Amino acid sequence: MIVSPSLLSADFARLGHDVEMVNASAASWMHCDVMDGVFVPNISFGFPVIKAISKISTKPLDVHLMIVNPQNYISQVRDCGAAIMNVHQESCVHLHRTIQAIKAAGMKAAVTLNPSTPVSTLEDIIGELDMVLLMSVNPGFGGQKFIEGTVAKVRRLRALIDNSGSTALIQVDGGINASTAPLVAAAGADSVVAGSAVFAAPDPKAVIAELAAIGSRK
Repeated sequence: MIVSPSLLSADFARLGHDVEMVNASAASWMHCDVMDGVFVPNISFGFPVIKAISKISTKPLDVHLMIVNPQNYISQVRDCGAAIMNVHQESCVHLHRTIQAIKAAGMKAAVTLNPSTPVSTLEDIIGELDMVLLMSVNPGFGGQKFIEGTVAKVRRLRALIDNSGSTALIQVDGGINASTAPLVAAAGADSVVAGSAVFAAPDPKAVIAELAAIGSRK
């Protein structure tokens, strides 16, 4: 399983320490949630912080923009050192154009769906995507309870990807822990984002290793 620890749950007073912990762990990526207080009811951190993280991270940066008009910030995300730029389907009027611009900037392109957004909205663009992130909580805050219906949604997305011949990965974010990660893995997920389960644990690296050891259906 590809594990992408969410720095939204890190100790911001010791952010460098927590980034180094993830560097030394079994994590594959470093997840950075950017919130603007408009698209979601919270504000997290912005590009200067991500750029500082990129200077010490040995893991590719998985940047998730929970903001309005994400297409206006493609160059800034690239310049922060992001490997993956993830935008919400709900915030992009011209999603195909945005995906093409992300790829042209040299990053992998990912799209997130909120819990109430059906996977069918991606039918005409799934072949262009490198990854789809399914939110298993309503975005904006860490520490929320996993929405159980997400498991069936992962299955529907897996069927769409497989039937279309797409190579897109499936990532799940929200309420992920040692109990819920195996459920989404069995349904076909390739990656999980874990925040509170990692950074609130007595041994974060052990939690990351446990999640990474979970096999996916593929």
